Amino acid sequence: MIEQKAYAKINLGLDVLRRRPDGYHEVKMIMQTVDICDDLTFERREEPGIGLRIEGADLPADKNNLVCRAAALLMEKGHIREGVSVILKKRIPIAAGMAGGSADAAAALRGLNALFGMGYSVEELKELGVTLGADIPYCIQGGTMLSEGIGEILTPLPAPPACHIVIAKPDIDVSTAFVYGHLQADRLSSHPDIDGMAAALAAGDLKGITDRMGNVLETVTAVEYPVIDRLKRTMCGLGAENALMSGSGPTVFGICKEKETAEKIAGAVKKEEPGAAVFVTAFCGSKLL
Repeated sequence: MIEQKAYAKINLGLDVLRRRPDGYHEVKMIMQTVDICDDLTFERREEPGIGLRIEGADLPADKNNLVCRAAALLMEKGHIREGVSVILKKRIPIAAGMAGGSADAAAALRGLNALFGMGYSVEELKELGVTLGADIPYCIQGGTMLSEGIGEILTPLPAPPACHIVIAKPDIDVSTAFVYGHLQADRLSSHPDIDGMAAALAAGDLKGITDRMGNVLETVTAVEYPVIDRLKRTMCGLGAENALMSGSGPTVFGICKEKETAEKIAGAVKKEEPGAAVFVTAFCGSKLL
């Protein structure tokens, strides 16, 4: 049996440079794992195929689930004739802009690679992963990364200074396809300073990081869902250094120097948005492989 943790991510900065002729968007963003994770276990079985059981969320466990798709892809490439049983314990909110599905798929690639002794390198797993989703190569490795291209060109960056993160996923689901489909990348009036944030990370300058937080996808999601700006105002008003939407949303996170501040914000958000999933956590700097 092999166990894997699938860590959620947030985007400290997210810029979209252009829409490519193939329909994908070219991005430049800084990705960061946080200490919220799903747990997956993998066990061989004699019966061929992939058996998936999901605990903690009402999700389909069929062949269209990203975990099953990732497992099937790797097993086909490795000519594995045995079967595998997978148990997925969900904690990362669904449709939240935190790469929960991609993290689970990445864990499946890592887990089956180990379970069957396939010996694929990190780079080989990333090449397979990107065929399933643009965030999967990042989720295979985790940590602090500059992400470019469609998300598959990754450059490691120094981890941010230690701090406390309050994360709130309001009780709505956002379609990534809807957000990117309605983004007018050629009409954006401003872009986050991703290079400046990378320099602030290298200097260990938390204020330099938080001052440069920005996400161009808010121009779509925050307009469609006012709760996002409401959460940002609450977090900043109660002492967060800054607050931002992660990915295509609707999750909002605030960065705090003190745990007490993060906990105070979490309590206020729970009262204001009773259906929200709220966490107080921290950055997770270690690599997954």
